[in-house]
Amino acid sequence: MPLGKGKNYTRYTLDVAAIPVLMKETYLPVVADPSHGTGRRDLIFDMSCAAIAAGACGLIIETHYNPAESPVDSQQMITPDELKEVIDTCQRIHRIIASARK
Repeated sequence: MPLGKGKNYTRYTLDVAAIPVLMKETYLPVVADPSHGTGRRDLIFDMSCAAIAAGACGLIIETHYNPAESPVDSQQMITPDELKEVIDTCQRIHRIIASARK
């Protein structure tokens, strides 16, 4: 949805609500892609956390040591340090959710 001066909130929509539905409807693992799902690096952390809390089995996250120098998709990449923060937080969320579902 274009906003003032040609900016977009997101390029696409990551349907987090579909994750628990898919987990119930199929035996396949559900993997979320917050990089392509939003197209914005500033949303990757939040959408990763939401996807894991919704039950996703994994994440696809584009990473580059210097996203600005990446030849493609630079606007939707995070650095390895940011990836570590996402992984650490998502692991904590997963443990909390898993213990609550027992």
